[in-house]
Amino acid sequence: MLGITGNIASGKSTVVEMLKGFGAIHFDADLVYRELVGPGQPLLRAIAGRFGEGIVAADGSLDRKALGAIVFTDPARLAELDALTHPAIIAEIDRRADAVPYGVVVIDAVKLVESGHADHCDAVWVVVANPDVQMTRLMIRNRIDASEARRRIEAQPPMVAKLARADRVIDNSGTLDELRMQVIVAWNDLIERVSHD
Repeated sequence: MLGITGNIASGKSTVVEMLKGFGAIHFDADLVYRELVGPGQPLLRAIAGRFGEGIVAADGSLDRKALGAIVFTDPARLAELDALTHPAIIAEIDRRADAVPYGVVVIDAVKLVESGHADHCDAVWVVVANPDVQMTRLMIRNRIDASEARRRIEAQPPMVAKLARADRVIDNSGTLDELRMQVIVAWNDLIERVSHD
């Protein structure tokens, strides 16, 4: 398994799309989480049990805004949520990855390192970008102003732990072609290493 991580607007999705073009099988931790907190799902019931029924919307789905209001203003509550959700997400992704008969499985997760899921991966790539580039991308992508973009970037986990765990750092501060060349080189190195294992 290849783990891809990086902070907001660094370009993880662009790297993942390139890897899918090479034939990689992709699992997005955010999408798996959304499935696991669907109406009636055990994880949603566990979250409601911990944070109150107010985080369940009228249609039975997770009210992400209500939950966010609780956890994003209180680091201890966010840590509680992570302790509840990370093991479930990791177990589900690993279950799906184990069912893939052959090929490279790519896991795309913002908290790959922080959740401990990086320890399940054969290699970890960290996608980075210059903070000014991140800000510009975020402002355009989310149609927000500079102060909101800065707030979201500053709310991200520090990069130190991610970089310390990286087998490869992909710098996405430049052009798409420059990014593509880095990804091709890293992919070829990975395939060569896997073929010798």
